[in-house]
Amino acid sequence: MPNPRKKVVKPRRAADAAEASHWRDAFTRYLATECGLAENSVAAYRRDLRRFYEWLAGRRLPNLTVGELAGYPAWLSETQELASASVARHVVSLKVFFRYLQLEGVLNDNQAALLVSRKLWQKVPTVLSATQVEKLLAAPQPGEPLWRRDRAILELAYATGCRVSELSRMRLEDAKLDEGHCLCHGKGDKQRLVPLGRRAVQAVEDYLEKERPRLAQRRDPASTRLFLSSRGAPLRRERVWELLKRYARQEGLTSKLSPHSLRHSFATHLLAGGADLRHVQELLGHASIATTQLYTHVDHSRLKSVHKAFHPRG
Repeated sequence: MPNPRKKVVKPRRAADAAEASHWRDAFTRYLATECGLAENSVAAYRRDLRRFYEWLAGRRLPNLTVGELAGYPAWLSETQELASASVARHVVSLKVFFRYLQLEGVLNDNQAALLVSRKLWQKVPTVLSATQVEKLLAAPQPGEPLWRRDRAILELAYATGCRVSELSRMRLEDAKLDEGHCLCHGKGDKQRLVPLGRRAVQAVEDYLEKERPRLAQRRDPASTRLFLSSRGAPLRRERVWELLKRYARQEGLTSKLSPHSLRHSFATHLLAGGADLRHVQELLGHASIATTQLYTHVDHSRLKSVHKAFHPRG
């Protein structure tokens, strides 16, 4: 006698699930091998597609019209409660996926190309003051587990403006401490040299001398990663983010910190000190200066000084 509680998977639904899995796997292989995207970018596309197929349930992909697809961004915003920036990214991922399916002959037309993202309101990033940064960088104290590593991470993050992913992937050979700079590997494996201040150099040297050798012995003495976990494995970017949040909470700083908070602060403080926007763009590794210009909206002190210096009635 069949169990009435046992969930019966209809053949059509099972076939749709298998097809979805096949094309997700094929698409992500295409992005990694033929497009040469970084691992994190490929993972982001895969997550976006998983959400799309969740919305797609019960619909046939080849038969979708642009009118039906228009409901997808609305679903992301209203049902999934995603921010405008996240909705826009999902729409871009969908357009790329549909273009791939068109190349593979699965779709005759790319209906997703007609989707228009909702206008994004530019959001001012969370920026710490110089005093708050000082408190955060001094938070790892002697006596705490791996405090030298944690202080080196925070000092290096603020000194370079690195993305968290760039920091976690940094290798020993990238830290040119005797030359006072480090090599950052950005998006698309673009490289840039960023100068290091004395305090950052000292913090990293202290970690390399007194903590890292012990950590490396726990797993792989030949490891080339700069920052290691308590077990000697390469430190994940998620762990770097957890450390930042923990020390910020410990010092009573803003709860709105993001993985980019020290990067935002790095850029804003440079502009406040009089740095040229083009130089800040180069240090951050931005492909477009339009991205760097966001920080001119954050740095009100710089704008006021420019207005006072150059406006006839300043």
